[in-house]
Amino acid sequence: MDKKNSEDFPKQELTPTAIITGIVLACVFSGANAYLGLRVGMTVSASIPAAVISMGIIRVILRRSSVLENNMVQTIGSAGESVAAGSIFTIPALFMWASEWEQSPPSLLEIFLIALCGGMLGVLFMIPLRRALIVKEKESLPYPEGMACAEVLLAGEKGGSSASTVFKGLGLSALYKFISDGLRLLPSELHWELPFYKGAGVGLSALPALTGVGYICGFKISVYMFSGGILAWLVLMPLISFFGGDNIIFPSTVAAGELTSNEIWSQYIRYIGAGAVAAGGIISLIKSLPLIFDTFIKTVKSYDRNTVRTQDPKDCDLSYRFILLSVLILMIVIWLAPVIPVTIIGALMIIIFGFFFTAVSSRLVGLVGSSNNPVSGMTIATLLISTLILKLTGTTAFEGMTGSIAIGSVICIIASVAGDTSQDLKTGYILGATPKRQQIGEFIGVTASALVIGSVLYLMNRAWGYGSAELPAPQATLMKLVVEGVMGDSLPWTLVATGAFIAVCAELIGIPVLPFCIGLYLPISLSAGIMTGGLIRLIFNKTNASKEGTNKGILYCSGLIAGEGITGIALAVLAVIPIGAATLHDYINISNTLSLGNIGTIIIFLVLLFSLYRFRKA
Repeated sequence: MDKKNSEDFPKQELTPTAIITGIVLACVFSGANAYLGLRVGMTVSASIPAAVISMGIIRVILRRSSVLENNMVQTIGSAGESVAAGSIFTIPALFMWASEWEQSPPSLLEIFLIALCGGMLGVLFMIPLRRALIVKEKESLPYPEGMACAEVLLAGEKGGSSASTVFKGLGLSALYKFISDGLRLLPSELHWELPFYKGAGVGLSALPALTGVGYICGFKISVYMFSGGILAWLVLMPLISFFGGDNIIFPSTVAAGELTSNEIWSQYIRYIGAGAVAAGGIISLIKSLPLIFDTFIKTVKSYDRNTVRTQDPKDCDLSYRFILLSVLILMIVIWLAPVIPVTIIGALMIIIFGFFFTAVSSRLVGLVGSSNNPVSGMTIATLLISTLILKLTGTTAFEGMTGSIAIGSVICIIASVAGDTSQDLKTGYILGATPKRQQIGEFIGVTASALVIGSVLYLMNRAWGYGSAELPAPQATLMKLVVEGVMGDSLPWTLVATGAFIAVCAELIGIPVLPFCIGLYLPISLSAGIMTGGLIRLIFNKTNASKEGTNKGILYCSGLIAGEGITGIALAVLAVIPIGAATLHDYINISNTLSLGNIGTIIIFLVLLFSLYRFRKA
């Protein structure tokens, strides 16, 4: 797509309407993606949904037409998703440790400062790379999500009807979630033990967000995840039950043959899955090393003052002096803020690793897109090094582990925000937006998301608890196990190593290792829910290969994800409002008097799947 001249569009860009709308969307997508990531260990890009909703508000409701104003809304709004993604991959580990060590959980101020510093650094580190990666390498680095978002915004100038598709998905998903997990009229989780196959179990999470994730990711990624679940629940778990028999095998304290499938998953498979995901992340990072070093070398060679500041007002970034001063201030805040458990060594590590992984993240998403950015691999690499350094310098136990996770949290947020920022700047470059104003918009979105992400994390923990079946927090649990392992706490290393070698085998035979390993780690019900969406995408593509139909399906599924996430947060609020000895959520639960049962769930879920077909064809 050729770069558009900004003279072709109205001048409105960083307007009060764009700022307010963007902040609202940043908060909404921050909460929705936090809920989704804590459920399944994955988040989805918010750029296109934010752009579509923006067009619905600005063009349809306010009856104004400005593609640059819409672009600013998606720039601010999508920052919320990236801050949430970086936060939920790491910070829940602090809550889990606080419970185990009988310590206070991280304060809202601590979470805010970690999210704010990481988000700000992600934007600041990306600014000097913009001309090198987005302008000079515009042919070799396509930035797929950035280009797709530009196409949506340009198409929106012809009509904003696509926004209605997102809102319909959002409304239906919110209603479904409230009926299933609010009123409890029907169970959202189906599970069956297989008595003829001891230790095995099958299930289905009949939830809109999972279907949406499967549809957006596509059939191949979905089937890789589901195959990992099959390996765990229908192969490894029956073997553990069969060979264990009446023997008690560490780390369980009950005979293996007496455990249910869910108990076998909790006692054994979680460790195997953690080893697989850790190895998968490291393998992805190692495969990217040639590209990483090439990116770093090119960035250093191409860097000069003009990279940051040019004479052309339509192609200018925030000033070089502002960037250096801001980075210095943020490093001091990370070091000296009493609520952040990071020393001066940790603060220096954050700056060094942060800039390095910003270059890595920004270039990788230009090639493979934000959804395939190996942020978890970068975070694991950081945690391994930072935990080892803290251990060698005598900072161990609770203090050392929380300090390491704090470092990893900031790095994870930096890499996530940098990838999102580069996609947004690519969209702006195509449309002729002002980079400096977009960078200010990124700061606004990061700040808004940082303000709300702590409250979201507290709500989720109070309502269900991290590491529970309702909220497994797979990525954060993995990071927790990595830090504990390096610090020397007791872990079933044989199970972890088994998972690591399963990941190696998957890589050797050409299976995309991370989706497969995440499926191995998660309960099979979640993988099955995602598989339904991927299967529907496959059927649609076989029967109707229309790009327009596929895009409508993606927009509708984006609404499904957002609707469930928003309702999930609302239900979490109800679950922590006390009324006597119960909570408000308990009072709206009608399952004791009326329930449609598993059959009702299957019928309603089929209706949901049909709605995807209906709105895709509309």
